[in-house]
Amino acid sequence: MKLWKILGLAGVVGVAATGALVVKSERTRRAYTPDEVRDQLHTRHAEARTAPVTEPSSQRSRMARWKDKFSRGR
Repeated sequence: MKLWKILGLAGVVGVAATGALVVKSERTRRAYTPDEVRDQLHTRHAEARTAPVTEPSSQRSRMARWKDKFSRGR
């Protein structure tokens, strides 16, 4: 019986700690003003547009690659 009480108490403490972490991260997230969020999004978008576009290494279809990988006639 004592083991179940300890496990129950540990569960309650775990739920409370998780709730505290969620509240803390929510406060941190809401600390930004809308203008700060908008500026950050514009900055990320500009970086994404200037990043070089890489070509895929293989032009073969996914099915063809899987077929080669798992076929017996290697």
